[in-house]
Amino acid sequence: MQCGSTQLSSPPLMSRPGAEVPPWRTAAPRVLVVLPAYNEERDLGPLLQRLDQSMHEDGLPYQIIVVDDGSRDGTARVAADYARYMPVQVEQHQVNQGLGATIRDGLRVAVSLAIDNDVIVVMDADNTHTPGLIRNMVRVIHEGADVVIASRYQPGSYIRGVPRHRKLLSLGARVLFQLVFPIPGIRDYTCGYRAYRASVLAEAFRRYGDDFVNQEGFQCMVDILIKLRRMDLILREVPLILRYDLKGGASKMKVARTIRRTLALVVRRSLGR
Repeated sequence: MQCGSTQLSSPPLMSRPGAEVPPWRTAAPRVLVVLPAYNEERDLGPLLQRLDQSMHEDGLPYQIIVVDDGSRDGTARVAADYARYMPVQVEQHQVNQGLGATIRDGLRVAVSLAIDNDVIVVMDADNTHTPGLIRNMVRVIHEGADVVIASRYQPGSYIRGVPRHRKLLSLGARVLFQLVFPIPGIRDYTCGYRAYRASVLAEAFRRYGDDFVNQEGFQCMVDILIKLRRMDLILREVPLILRYDLKGGASKMKVARTIRRTLALVVRRSLGR
């Protein structure tokens, strides 16, 4: 009986010694971390250490952009000291301009340094956001999302050290924004810990200019989402672990003022202004 010959398939391209790099492959995406900072001398150093260790463990190429918003302490000096050991770029406001302007300028710098496939992360500089979560946020971006929010309202989230009145404020904001500006899959409109596809932010700045982030205080985080909502994007959430107990200084949020400004913003945006 004659046996037919068996044709062996070629091994995968990358298993061949000396194989050329495929022309469609690009460099591994970078993570650009924007840290808006105001009087964070005590907390910035520990956060930078945790960021570097986390990025090293996860094998993520990264760049950190610290935007010092006219701090009266040694925030800029701490950032410059750590630039000897890790990729830290320091931008400074000579006078305090508020959270909105600080985030806007940090995002501008990040977009100028990024390529379309990079991921831009914004997180608080007070050491309350856990850097280990960045790996999960980047993964969700790679799976197809355009924006990823670290959410207090996803299963698996954990909040430690936040005062009760702040929890109630966040919960009330969540209910209000979901009613007035519903975004599929989004529950947490105010958390500042977010990851964006770099190309999305580049398009947002082309569309809105500096008006993309034009709110002074903490309400800027809501306004960013309202504007991104108009761009037909995929937004997703991952569970947040918030370690407010690690924060060395007092909160800079003026609760009553934030409520007034946020409610005024909701009225203006709901009227199309």
